[in-house]
Parts: sequence; C-alpha cells; structure tokens
Amino acid sequence: PDEGGENWGELNVMLASGASANTEEQTMTAMRSSLSQVPGLRYKFSRPELFSFSTPVEIEVSGFNLEDLKKVSDEISRKMSSDNRFADVKNSMEIGSPEIQILFDRDRAASLGLQVYEVADRVVSTVRGDVATRYTYRDRKIDVLVRAREQDRASVDEIQQIVVNPGEDRPIPLNAIATVRVANGPGEIRRASQQRIALVTANLNYGDLGDAATAVQEIINATTMPVGTGARIAGQNEEMANSFQSLIFALSLAIFLVYLVMASQFESLLHPFIILFTIPLALIGAILALYLTGTTISVVVFIGLILLAGIVVNNAIVLIDLINQMRQKGTDKYEAIMEGGKSRLRPILMTTLTTTLGLLPLAIGFGDGAELRAPMGITVIGGLLVSTLLTLVVIPVMYSIMDRKDYTPEDELETMEAQV
Repeated sequence: PDEGGENWGELNVMLASGASANTEEQTMTAMRSSLSQVPGLRYKFSRPELFSFSTPVEIEVSGFNLEDLKKVSDEISRKMSSDNRFADVKNSMEIGSPEIQILFDRDRAASLGLQVYEVADRVVSTVRGDVATRYTYRDRKIDVLVRAREQDRASVDEIQQIVVNPGEDRPIPLNAIATVRVANGPGEIRRASQQRIALVTANLNYGDLGDAATAVQEIINATTMPVGTGARIAGQNEEMANSFQSLIFALSLAIFLVYLVMASQFESLLHPFIILFTIPLALIGAILALYLTGTTISVVVFIGLILLAGIVVNNAIVLIDLINQMRQKGTDKYEAIMEGGKSRLRPILMTTLTTTLGLLPLAIGFGDGAELRAPMGITVIGGLLVSTLLTLVVIPVMYSIMDRKDYTPEDELETMEAQV
C-alpha cells in the first residue's frame, strides 16, 4: 500500500445482499464514531475500485519548499475538515519523523576551501557508516560496517563536533560551516511531473463529485499561496473530466457516422439533417428522466447517450422514408406528411414499447451492482419515450418547413427506370 510506517492494517467489510446506499453510509458513520475514540489512530475509508484508482477528492499542492507545502496543505485540510461534506480528510504531510537537519553555510565553507558535497558525504559516512567489505561465513555474506563510535554520534553536540577535514593541520568542526538542529521532517516526499507535491485526500459524506469539486475549488481560491506554491484538484474529478472529454468525442463521432449512413441511403443532405433533430429531443428526455429519478451524470449515463444517438433516429427514418415515397408518387407534401404519420404511428409505438420494456429491468435494478447498470437504462428509456412523442410532432413540422423540393410525375418515372 501507499501508507507510510510499519503499523497498519486493512479491514474489508462486505454488506449483506440488497443493502442500500443509506445502509453503507450508516455503517461508515458508525465505524467512524468508534475509530475516532482510539487515540493516535489514523484511518480512511474507500469503496471498491471499479473505474477509478483515486479517492473521490484529491488536491495536489505543488512547490519546492517543504515548509510552504505543509503550511498550505494543513490549511486546506483544516478547512475541508470543518465542512460536513468531506470525511476522512488526510494530508500526506501530516505524518513526520524527528530528524537532525544540517543547514550548510556555503559561503563559509568555500572560504575555508571545503566542498559542501564532500562534507555531506563525510558526515554520512561517520554517522551512518559505509560497508568496507563483506565477511564470508560458510554460505553467508556479512557486511562489515565502518562508522564512528556510538558515543561520538549519539547526540547533536557530538555531531556538531565532527571534524570535516581530517588529516589537515587545522581541524574544522561541522558547526563551523553548518547549523545542526533537531526538527520534525516529512515522513514522505511525493512527486508528480518531477515536482514535489503534498496530497490532501477525502471521501464524501453526501453530494456528488461535481458539487464537491466546486466546494474544494472555493477553498483553494480562499487559501493564500506562497510564491512558487500552487494547488489543483486531481483524483476522481480529474479522471471524470478526462472520461467526459473522451465520451463527448465518441458521441460526436457516433452522430457524424449516423449522418453519413443516412445521407448515403437517402441520397440527400437535407433529410438526414432533419432526422438528426431527434437526438436533441432524446437528450431532453434523458435529462428529465435523470432529474426525476435523482440520478447524477456519470460515465454510464454518457454510454447510454451514445446508444441513444443510434436508436432514436430509427423512428424518424421510417417516417421520412414513407413520406418521400408517397411524394415521389405524386402525393401532395402535406397530405403525404399526414398519411405518413398515420401509417407509421403503429410501428413506431411498437418498436418504442418493445425497446422500453426490454430495458425496464435494467432501469429498475435487480441484484448486486444494480447502481452501476441502472443509470444506463434510465437514460435510454427516458430519451426514447420523450423523443418518440416529440418525433411525431416535431419531425413532420421540420420536414414541412425545410423540404421545399417539388416532386413531379417525371420524378416518379425516373425513379421507376432507376429501379428497373
């Protein structure tokens, strides 16, 4: 795991079959109440990772100065903890370990003819030691570590007195060119794109990811950033934005391909354009269905919209095709529209009902994992029902307004000759 330290554990909790989302939230709330009573315990909750490997809310605070990173990340995590929307707020810079820090005075070292990197290597060799050789005992290799005695490196005072230029006539102690202090250093230093970052993560108590991202952005905007330090929203929100961009491209490509197929079959650029008006009508129905059922927009919903782009045009295709056939036989435009609507009403309703009833079990959601599948069924059913009802009204009106071609008996004769 990505957790620092040696003492950690992981507990997997599986809810009973048929448990609702409220049951899950109640279980997590009860566990938080119990765990918060244990002093010094740090914990976080995560759901099964289906499409994402990130926590719902992640803020990347980037910069070089570790103190500035800790200051900004602490302030952001404090503001998020005060908001009931966020739970299990965690800052990667919170966990630290006591350490001895050596701050070199480079100008002072240069004036004494010392190189900082050589001094640093000598201090490391003295305190930590170097493996000089390996002692072979039977089939084992035992490292021989050479370093200073325990009493010469046991405290800050002894380390300050380490001679950094052994063998010279005038010994120079470490405290002559550096400041040695005890501080609480970071437990880990994370990097993204070769830049130091502090990661603030959190889960959600309520609400969707979009509202949470808006609240986090407000917190970031209200936080004073030192020079060279910045913050951005990452995690599942970033993954969701990338997924939506890909799905929007897929939806646009699907509509374009549908238009190409219809244009080649109708041998017209106008009639496929009229038929494409059913897609915005389907979008109205999908949004209405999602609103009535309280379903949020997700990747699964977008997949349903892509399916709708290829399904909802069928009703308009059969209607426009019959109208064109009747007009080629000499029927008046408005009479052809009226007769086409009457003739195609029954097959349009039949195909819509069969598709809707077939998707109904998916939308209702039976069995485990129904929360993942149901939004797709809701999207397709809502879009299909509303587009069907509006198609019977809007498409004939659009056809009567936009199609100004006059069909004559010669057109019928040419059509018959082409068929022969």
